[in-house]
Amino acid sequence: MTTIIAKTRDWESVFSTWAKSPSKTEMERSENAERQVYQAIQNCEHLRHRDIKVFTQGSYRNRVNVPRESDVDIGVLCFDTFFSTYPDDNVKALAKRYTATATYTYKQFKKELESALVDRFGAAHVVRRDKAFKVDENTYRVKADVAAFFEHRRYQDVKHYQSGVQMLTDKGRSIINWPEQHYRNGVLKNSTTGRRYKRAVRILKTLRNEMAEDGVRAAKPIPSFLVECLVWNALESDFDHSSYRALMRAVLANLFNRTQRDDQCSEWGEVSELKYLFRSMQPWTRQQAHDFLDAAWDYIGYK
Repeated sequence: MTTIIAKTRDWESVFSTWAKSPSKTEMERSENAERQVYQAIQNCEHLRHRDIKVFTQGSYRNRVNVPRESDVDIGVLCFDTFFSTYPDDNVKALAKRYTATATYTYKQFKKELESALVDRFGAAHVVRRDKAFKVDENTYRVKADVAAFFEHRRYQDVKHYQSGVQMLTDKGRSIINWPEQHYRNGVLKNSTTGRRYKRAVRILKTLRNEMAEDGVRAAKPIPSFLVECLVWNALESDFDHSSYRALMRAVLANLFNRTQRDDQCSEWGEVSELKYLFRSMQPWTRQQAHDFLDAAWDYIGYK
């Protein structure tokens, strides 16, 4: 592994700056982007009468965005059709008695959303990508990734289910996420840790970005979302420190020790606690996370 040379600096002061919440201007531009997408839906004759929710998700929604994350993630969720999973075939058979066969397809919905965005922002400012549409920024709206979703229902029994979101990428992959559960869990942990949880997330995300810019190989494959989930899995006692330097030392030490072997963290979840963090369906590995935590420790110069 490449030797990491620790940065000589006042880390307490640096962490104090990195921990700060997004500015009011950033949040206002995010809200403007959401409103503009909502207006695009209202102006579209194919979509305005459908049961649709437009919402900000990801780092901006959870208030853990940092300066490098300029794009706001906006979801456009249509409830007219839903995807579902069932615990067994009996529940599946019973649940299907109460639902009609869908006639509105995801492919049609995504095509109509694309048309709505192009009509609102112009073809030169909307790019269709595998998972989402990229909409250019301007003076009052941040750059946005706009994703089309149908509701996903994970049934526990015939009458009860967890409600999430699901997309089908242009390459044919199915992706299920749980933004509401993620948001609620993050708010709760932030409250129980004296608002230190989200500050620690912003610190570690900014640290990861700086390490990647400095050429630290272990930082490059680590996405922002994984950083947030790693901090989520830190123990609440790790946040019980009055200084940021001590807090981050405790968080990094705990996470490093518990990611040394698969069996120590195989039950870890994403912030929603509805998807495992280290399983085969994830684009990252436990070893990559462990190497990043090791490199972060050395980069700061902890002993």
